[in-house]
Amino acid sequence: MTASFDLSDKVAAVTGASSGIGKACALALASAGAATVLVARGAEALRETAREIESAGGRAQCVSADLSGYHDLHTPAAQMAEPFGDPDILVNAAGVNFRQSWEDITPDSWDRTLGLNLSAPFFLARALAPAMRRRGWGRIINIASLQSVRAFENGIAYGASKGGIAQLTRALAEAWSRDGITVNAIAPGFFPTALTAPVFSDPGLERLHATRTAIGRNGRLEDLHGLTVFLAAPASDYVTGQVIFIDGGYTAK
Repeated sequence: MTASFDLSDKVAAVTGASSGIGKACALALASAGAATVLVARGAEALRETAREIESAGGRAQCVSADLSGYHDLHTPAAQMAEPFGDPDILVNAAGVNFRQSWEDITPDSWDRTLGLNLSAPFFLARALAPAMRRRGWGRIINIASLQSVRAFENGIAYGASKGGIAQLTRALAEAWSRDGITVNAIAPGFFPTALTAPVFSDPGLERLHATRTAIGRNGRLEDLHGLTVFLAAPASDYVTGQVIFIDGGYTAK
């Protein structure tokens, strides 16, 4: 691995690392040499991710935390620094999508969606940024969505949160990039995760979305590996404030 993509001297914290996109990002960063701190609510699922990383020769530690209580993320932020030191890289992949119609959205479900998907990424990044600024180097990678730029059925709250993530990414890049912290977002298309289970459990719907890509298939979680490592590595030093779609050309059609 060239130095531009070598993360062996970096510490990466990944939220939502127990499954889906977060797990894929954690596996990718560990494979590039980063010591990985895995963050999610489900302790056993986190340990399974850690076992996969360690069986491949990587380093991983788990932090079981509920990030929906975003009013105080200093405790989980401090826990993330305990195993390997202050994180150099933060991937905000934890999220929720209740898929409610406009009639069914409640103040509680709205707050839970915006809290975990949008507020927690900001407040967690803000808690970790001072250490990155002192070192003059850091990476924030947010997870955006197709719904950052277009609407889907029963996606009002989720779409609002992911539209917010796109703008949060740009705003944080403007605020922090001069201090050596780049901020970018990955916007996945349709990948098999817990949040997209209603799509992948319906063969007709799964095929429909595959036909809407330019490539002709839906995403595989390993498709996320290369972009994740690139955005976390020195190779992307001059890339910031970007929302990069990894969707097989879904948004190109």
